[in-house]
Amino acid sequence: MAKTTSAKPRSGKAQSETTETIRFLLKLALIVLIFRSFIFSPFSIPSESMLPRLLIGDYLFVSKWNYGFSRWSLPWGAFPMDGRLFGSAPTRGDVVVFRSMEPDDHDVIKRVIGLPGDTVQMRRGQLILNARAIPKQRIADFVFPLSPNFGPDKCGPQFQDVANDQPVCRYPRFRETLPEGKSYEVLDQEDIPVADDTEVYTVPAGHIFLMGDNRDDSADSRFAPPQGMGFIPLDRVEGKAAVMFFSTDGSAEWLLPWTWFSAARWKRIGGGF
Repeated sequence: MAKTTSAKPRSGKAQSETTETIRFLLKLALIVLIFRSFIFSPFSIPSESMLPRLLIGDYLFVSKWNYGFSRWSLPWGAFPMDGRLFGSAPTRGDVVVFRSMEPDDHDVIKRVIGLPGDTVQMRRGQLILNARAIPKQRIADFVFPLSPNFGPDKCGPQFQDVANDQPVCRYPRFRETLPEGKSYEVLDQEDIPVADDTEVYTVPAGHIFLMGDNRDDSADSRFAPPQGMGFIPLDRVEGKAAVMFFSTDGSAEWLLPWTWFSAARWKRIGGGF
């Protein structure tokens, strides 16, 4: 009589494949977490406060190691800890991403203006750093096209214009140069006393003073919460803006893949800080 053998059940094999898949996904998630926490993390620009350098719809990488590591190095501050490991202070002029203060805490990007011990003031729209007026040179207007993510509602009627038969926004632009030689462009749209004429701020130990380059449209360290953010503890600095990897004007539609390319602002990709 012929000997028969029963087929080995596939449930064990399927379970093994599922286990391996879960292990792979967990390892991948751990690698991504480590990369985002300690090397580079992505950041998207949600507002116009850093014009002219950064536009709504810009996507950039933030390097995480420049100033050391703290609770906020990890996404959502998931690992509670005090202080920083390998901590160092930013340099004046650095563009940094940080976690704003509670209760409305979220990731924000601004430029470092004052370090611990510095005095900072705005006087008739000019930056005064440690009682020294920072050179502010008028340069060509900043002109950029209106788009779905920066429409007429974000550009005052007095700044709207037409260039090459296309509606644009035109802002007065200036160049500031800090004592260390760092130079960058700022916008000063009009005379707004609360933003252009301030008290003298003294930056406390362990904190920094940050401002947006779009000086008349930035809730920054010039204003106490909730209108602004006041001084920011160094422990809340997450990293330094490194390089732009994508930019879109907001006209793309998810269900129309070809619009992903037509909406891209290709000339902005790859720019550093």
